[in-house]
Amino acid sequence: MSTHERHLRPGRRTLLRGAALGAAAPLVPSTPLVPATAADRAAAPGGRAAHGVSYRWLGTSGWRVDLQRRGETATVLVDPYVTRFSTGLFTGAFDPATRLRTDQALVRRHAGTPEVICVTHTHWDHLNDVPYLAKSTGARVIGTETTYHVLRSLGVDPGRISVVKGGEVLAFDGYVVEVAASRHSRNGAYSYFAPGTLTAPPATAPRTISDLPEGDTLAFKVTPDGAPSALFTGASDFDERSFRGLAPDIAMLAVASTAATHRYVPRLLDALDRPDVVVPVHWDDFERPLSEPPRKDGTDLDDFLAQVRAVSPGSRLVVPDYATVYGADLRPRR
Repeated sequence: MSTHERHLRPGRRTLLRGAALGAAAPLVPSTPLVPATAADRAAAPGGRAAHGVSYRWLGTSGWRVDLQRRGETATVLVDPYVTRFSTGLFTGAFDPATRLRTDQALVRRHAGTPEVICVTHTHWDHLNDVPYLAKSTGARVIGTETTYHVLRSLGVDPGRISVVKGGEVLAFDGYVVEVAASRHSRNGAYSYFAPGTLTAPPATAPRTISDLPEGDTLAFKVTPDGAPSALFTGASDFDERSFRGLAPDIAMLAVASTAATHRYVPRLLDALDRPDVVVPVHWDDFERPLSEPPRKDGTDLDDFLAQVRAVSPGSRLVVPDYATVYGADLRPRR
């Protein structure tokens, strides 16, 4: 294994196995947000934090990752959809003409000040709050060409948007972001809402949720220096060949709402080399506020958990809660 490979996968199967990862965790109760402990900030070689990493689930497939770096905090966001307005999706009255809007104060409270924002695809429940965050913080956005063109039309500086396709391995100060090509979830008709890609900015800036096409789907593996790696997915299908070799320590995996994708869970876990920790995402009703406990959205979370236990009994399952700060090994901090 090369030095570069060791940097991408620090301590896999050793950093986490010692923490009794074989036990499955139930729904984690809500705990207060607390700062990292002194032990969490223990310095690693090169003056960077060894385990000064925390995770917060923002609902849907959204995550906030905070990394301690030489006395400062670097924040990476994935699909930060915090505003969570109603479209009628979960009441049987779905309205594709629902207007886009952002609760700026709420977004600032939950998202912090990111330096990087990773966008898996361009649907509203992944992208909606990104334009405001990108413009107000100057964060670099990593996403598809479609994401690039949509953000340009909404006034985001094109110099702060990095277009990727999958296969890129990007080195940042204190962490590496690896991009993998992925696929969008399938409904019962083997399709999905608002397909399509953009090769130029739209004629008019998007105003409704149907103005945001999927635009291809990505997954992101974030590896902080000296800490376990985490894979973030935004939809419940995947490119099996692109996922092989990622081998994340922690995997945030979208729960499927249909059986359209053949053997989704077994194939996915096999491709990822059965991660030490599996965290189901995109199973919650994302039109309810983050101030309320997560509620299932119609996906079969219990079936997903049962399949993971059957296929990968050595993986620890963590069902996340909105109000919990998790440490580098996805155990809640108290």
